[in-house]
Amino acid sequence: MMALARALRRLFERLGFIRTQTAQEELRGAIDQHLKEGAVFKKDRDMLGGILDLSELEVFDVMVHRTKMTTIDAAMPQDEIIKEVLKSGHSRMPVWKDRPDNIIGILHVKDLFAALLEHDGDAMKIAIETIVKPPWFVPDTRRVSDQLAAFLRRKTHFALVVDEYGEVMGLVTLEDVLEEIVGDISDEHDAERPRIRKQKDGSVIIDGAVPIRDLNRTLDWHLPDAEVTTIAGLVVHEARMIPDTGQAFTFHGFRFEVLRKRRHQITTIRVTPAE
Repeated sequence: MMALARALRRLFERLGFIRTQTAQEELRGAIDQHLKEGAVFKKDRDMLGGILDLSELEVFDVMVHRTKMTTIDAAMPQDEIIKEVLKSGHSRMPVWKDRPDNIIGILHVKDLFAALLEHDGDAMKIAIETIVKPPWFVPDTRRVSDQLAAFLRRKTHFALVVDEYGEVMGLVTLEDVLEEIVGDISDEHDAERPRIRKQKDGSVIIDGAVPIRDLNRTLDWHLPDAEVTTIAGLVVHEARMIPDTGQAFTFHGFRFEVLRKRRHQITTIRVTPAE
């Protein structure tokens, strides 16, 4: 993964002359034209477009929101912490103390297992606060291309995202950045259920948390993503309300029907191209 990131950085340096919006639009137009002529495949067009997008996106646009973060309470019993780490499937997890927004460090699975070996597998002898790494905080307004370069400089894959008031908004990883270029990177621990599911009637059932950029890239749609990040956010933004299950709206040439909600969060939407 680091090798791919370095290769991308070299490509950015070679494309350093592309500074203006007009130049970016011309390059995108050329890529689209080559796609129509069959000179490039769609996946190649998407990757090239993803590289161009990095200079336009902010970390906020690609981060994992704090409501979806898996964190560890430092006050938990050590054996419970180990169970949580194993259940999560993550290699790094934020650790908090006293309150969830007080992140005191990042627990790496390798450091946890090394400590277990050192103490002959006795979890009760491990002081979690002594093996966590200092957290790295980055602003939510940083450009994604700059964050990629920062990951490479620091030789780390993980950062916590804060807003202008210093409040934790989420986390961002090197994988999150690379997925903006190559699409979803799944492994054997990821859920198999697809987040975008085409139906026989022409509609598409979509998880509310799917980013609009991913949707546009996958289905060749052109839904706006300047104001909001996710498809659920677009529905709320356009409806100017939090819809109830069963409510439907038509805008931007599509019909959006809310299928499921969890409290105030839209979790599943059916989207149908308007006739």
